[in-house]
Amino acid sequence: MTFTDAEDVDLTLRAVLADTLGLSRERVEGFTEATALFGSLPEFDSMAVATLLTALEERLGILIEDDDIDAETLETYGSFLSFAKMKALK
Repeated sequence: MTFTDAEDVDLTLRAVLADTLGLSRERVEGFTEATALFGSLPEFDSMAVATLLTALEERLGILIEDDDIDAETLETYGSFLSFAKMKALK
C-alpha cells in the first residue's frame, strides 16, 4: 500500500495507537498535535514502543531503523505524526 496523503497517514497512526495501546478510538480521535504521548500516557511505556513501531511499519509499509527514532519523536502526537509522514510520504 502506498500512502500519498497526509490524512491517510494521520488516520493510520491513530488506528495503530488505539489498537496497540488499547486506547478507545474516541480518545485517540481527540489527540491534537500538542497531545503528550510517551511518558504521559501510562499505556505508552518503553515496552510498548517496539510493538507500536512494528505495527506502524506494517501498516504504512515503511522501515524504521533504530537511529531513526528518539524520545523527542515520541513526545507528542504532532512530533510522532511528522515522523510517520516523513517516512511514509517520501
